[in-house]
Amino acid sequence: MLNGIQGTMNSMANKYILDTHALVWYLEGNPKLGQQAKITMGAAGSLMVLPLIAVAEAAFLIERGRIGIPSVSDLLTDIKEDKRIEIFPLTWDVFERSLTAEGLRIPELHDRFIVSTGLHLQDLGDTVEIITRDQAITNAGVLSVIW
Repeated sequence: MLNGIQGTMNSMANKYILDTHALVWYLEGNPKLGQQAKITMGAAGSLMVLPLIAVAEAAFLIERGRIGIPSVSDLLTDIKEDKRIEIFPLTWDVFERSLTAEGLRIPELHDRFIVSTGLHLQDLGDTVEIITRDQAITNAGVLSVIW
C-alpha cells in the first residue's frame, strides 16, 4: 500500500534499501542493473524497503520521459503488486538522521534521504544494505552496498 508502511516486514531482519536507479532498472529489466542487485531483488525472500522519496523521484523521471516505464500508474502498480516491498515514508526521524555526520556525507538531497532511511532502520536494530550504483553513496561508506 502506498498510503503508509506495509505491515508485512519483520523487525530485526536483513533489509535492502532500494535506490531510485535500482528500482527503475529492476522494473525495466534494464541490463545496467548490477548482477548482485538483480539476484537480490529477484529473490523471493528479499525484504526490500523503498523510501517514498525514491518513488517520487522515479515518478518525476517518468513524467519527464527520461526512463522506459510507460506511466506513473504502471510504476505504482508494479510497486504495489510486489509484496516484498515496504514503502517507507520520509519521517521526522529519517529527516533528523539526514542531518547527522553520516547523512551529511551524501551530497544529493534525494539520496541523503534514501540513505538516511537505512541509517534510521539500523538505529532500530535492523541489518541494512543498500542496493545502488550511486558512487557518492558507495564512497560515503555509511551503508553496505550491493550492486
